Amino acid sequence: MSVDGQTQSNPETARATESGASSAAPEAAAAEPVWTFRGYKLKASEFNQAMIHFFRSQVSRADVWRQRLDMTTNWAVLTTGATISVAFTRDLGNHGVILLNTLLVTLFLFIEARRYRFYEVWSTRVRLMETDFFAAMLVPPFQPAADWAESLAENLLQPHFTISLAEALGRRYRRNYVWIYFILAVAWLANVSTYPAPVQSFEEFLARAALGPIPGWLTLALGLLFNLGLLIMGLLTVTLQEAAGEVWPRYGTAPDLFRLESIFPKPASPGWRAWFRRSYQREQLLALVITDQARAISDKILHEMKRGVTALSGTGMYTGQTRTVLMCALTVTEVAQLRAIVAALDPQAVLIVAPAREVSGGGFVPLRERLEL
Repeated sequence: MSVDGQTQSNPETARATESGASSAAPEAAAAEPVWTFRGYKLKASEFNQAMIHFFRSQVSRADVWRQRLDMTTNWAVLTTGATISVAFTRDLGNHGVILLNTLLVTLFLFIEARRYRFYEVWSTRVRLMETDFFAAMLVPPFQPAADWAESLAENLLQPHFTISLAEALGRRYRRNYVWIYFILAVAWLANVSTYPAPVQSFEEFLARAALGPIPGWLTLALGLLFNLGLLIMGLLTVTLQEAAGEVWPRYGTAPDLFRLESIFPKPASPGWRAWFRRSYQREQLLALVITDQARAISDKILHEMKRGVTALSGTGMYTGQTRTVLMCALTVTEVAQLRAIVAALDPQAVLIVAPAREVSGGGFVPLRERLEL
């Protein structure tokens, strides 16, 4: 509509145009493939579906190892109950079977700690996807953490135990086995003190505590040292918190069975980051490419790998020729792709890949997050 030679726009038409433009952007983003392989293009919806199936598989594997943990604990409980029944239903000299069962329970503890380390491999992946992929869909800014995909990819390509054997032993001891050892210790003391009749003196107690050629005082001392060593091990591993934990919160530190904050202060919360997932688990590298095809290689790195690249001028000291040195920061999961690009475009090039202490910004962990740690 024109008034006095000037054109007035229709508000409804403007809103419709803006709505059409805004809706076109999400459609274009949804149509853009997120993964390609030999001509096949994986869309965002297909990617999410694949991640859901992968999540279910990791939950299933974690559940299998969770059942194996319960199995070893059941072995310890059953053998302890059977041992105490035998020790208190016969006559003199049966406290040795309690000591033998203590060693058997220790073997179960070691087996369970090994299984717990395997369980944490799958549990860590599950918690990583829960906190940094699925939870990010529910709250602003509705995007996953900056390095969650690389951390998960490295864990898949280079699987490793996420917790030490010492932490696994201490955690399983505090959760379950401390009570089993306590019951065995009380049962041994009660058996020695009351069978076949209550003792009348400490000397008589030591005489009954003898185990074959081992005198009673040595048997008692070894038992005290053994249980004291286990207790110290359990206390010293309280502050080891590399395990993901089944129901622990994403932020802050997890509560422990023993409230020992005054003796073993808990580490400070790392802020807006899953405390159990440390960014250094993702290996970061620095690649140097000495080549005569700097432009072609750099274009491939920029457009296919989506990585920044910097060109430096270098001189070969043997030949005296000027060469271009390309510098690129990347992760361990991208080395094979870079090697293939360089080999295809310049087979005579020199590729140097070295570990980097830290790479921040530019597609890696944002500098602001580094400042908050």
